[in-house]
Amino acid sequence: MTVTDTTQLGFAGMPRKLLACTPSRLATWQDCPRRYRFTYVDRPAPPKGPPWAHNSVGAVVHGALAGWWALPLPRRTPEAAAALVRSTWVPLGFRDDDQCTTWRDRAAAMVERYAAGLDPHDEPVGVERTVGMRTERLAFSGRIDRLDRRGDELVVVDYKTGRHVLSTDDTRGSMALALYALAASRTLRSPCVRVELHHLPTGEVLAWEHAAAALERHLERAHALADEIVAAEEFPARPGPMCGWCDFAAHCPEGQAAAAPKASWAGLAEDLEPLDDGV
Repeated sequence: MTVTDTTQLGFAGMPRKLLACTPSRLATWQDCPRRYRFTYVDRPAPPKGPPWAHNSVGAVVHGALAGWWALPLPRRTPEAAAALVRSTWVPLGFRDDDQCTTWRDRAAAMVERYAAGLDPHDEPVGVERTVGMRTERLAFSGRIDRLDRRGDELVVVDYKTGRHVLSTDDTRGSMALALYALAASRTLRSPCVRVELHHLPTGEVLAWEHAAAALERHLERAHALADEIVAAEEFPARPGPMCGWCDFAAHCPEGQAAAAPKASWAGLAEDLEPLDDGV
């Protein structure tokens, strides 16, 4: 059977529309079809709320770690990683200048400590590497924070900077990580079953090695979501406590009734002590 760019022949010979998707697109639909509509369907899209401070922290940390691997080998020092955070800092979403400065210093210390545990000679296969795959139901693409080669296999590494305490269940249950592993394996033609969440605030590495059947279950879950999206004619709200974090809360009466909007800095872990460089 021949696959075109946008269709796959169905059982009755009719073309089936493939969904071009990313992990974020699938997750948005799963969380709330109304938010999916605002994000991916409505054009022009409704204006978003103010930027989130925790997103500013995450974007800078991810960018600094990517930039660190791009440095010449002699310059890949922990201090250089911290300097990249400071030089690319994004002061958006914070309560005030004091909070912004505090979090800039915390983020720099966090990245410096993490970089101290890396081997600068151990070049990743890819940093911010885009991978993709096409199935009979979707055309998937995604960008992996870091893709390592360990022995004959690839390993997906995803950085996390949030306050949420992670567990191995987060790694095992992540559809995004599973799809990254499948796409990396197909893109680079190498086995890829191990996925890792690197939680920079705590230094924890939460790893999981998927069996082939588990990866297939994650793919079928993605297929089911893709089918729902392609067939969707209505985009109902799915109100709940998370509505307070929605970028489009101002445009959704159901969401406003479910939860009060959060302050743009509410995602920061205010009880987090400054990192000790000696830890």
